Amino acid sequence: MSQNDDVTQPGGSPAAGGDADPGSTRAGSTDAGSIDGGRADAGSSDAGSIDGGSADVASAEAGSSGVRGYLVVAGLLAIALLAVVGLRQADLWPSWRNPFAQQETDRSQPVLLESIQDLSRYVAAEGNFQVVIDLQSDREYVPEFLLNERTLFVGAGSVEAYVDFAQIAEGAIVESADGRTVEIRLPAPQLGEANLDMEKSYVFAEKRGLLNRLGDVFDNDPNRQQRVYQLAEERITAAARETGLTLRAEENTRKMLEGLLRSLGYEQITITYAAP
Repeated sequence: MSQNDDVTQPGGSPAAGGDADPGSTRAGSTDAGSIDGGRADAGSSDAGSIDGGSADVASAEAGSSGVRGYLVVAGLLAIALLAVVGLRQADLWPSWRNPFAQQETDRSQPVLLESIQDLSRYVAAEGNFQVVIDLQSDREYVPEFLLNERTLFVGAGSVEAYVDFAQIAEGAIVESADGRTVEIRLPAPQLGEANLDMEKSYVFAEKRGLLNRLGDVFDNDPNRQQRVYQLAEERITAAARETGLTLRAEENTRKMLEGLLRSLGYEQITITYAAP
């Protein structure tokens, strides 16, 4: 047997060193590759499915844990809020003072009594008034935005009308012999001073020039509004004289004395007033 002769192995497969069938070789390699590729694809597909399922489960667990965390925080806040409200209702909540709160300090001196006057006045009527004062102070040929002071003040006050019994002259009361008739001559009713009600009086508007404002920095006048108050009192007093308040006082005083004297047994009562 020569060295080039083919040796056939059992099963019909050529021995190593002989010529192999190209078709058989390609078929074998292709089949193996197909089988291996199929296995690889199957393995990859199964692994991907498993990995995707695990990711979905982890995401669901993370979302549920986040929701539980939010619910826990919301519950704690609700409990804290209820606790605060309960303590406030029970007046057990401590109060902290604002360090920047506005403070008011009263350094007023004790009241000094200057005098006492004995009065015999019968206040028979009172008038309530309101006046608007528009006071402006400026300089000629000077622009108002530089030098000007205008105040719009609303003043509310009252004036009393009274009869001063202390001024009744001697012999002003004449009584009849039988005690049934009496004549009384009274002094004329008078008007009191106007009293401003500071709770109802106020500065409605104020306009001041630039130089006026700069002047307040160096020399501020605390009685700057005093002139406005004086004008309001003068106007109210003048209005009281023109409204017939003294006539109302005469009538009310006469009615009061007639009722008093009739209770004392007098039947005919005559009351006159002196000239103002």
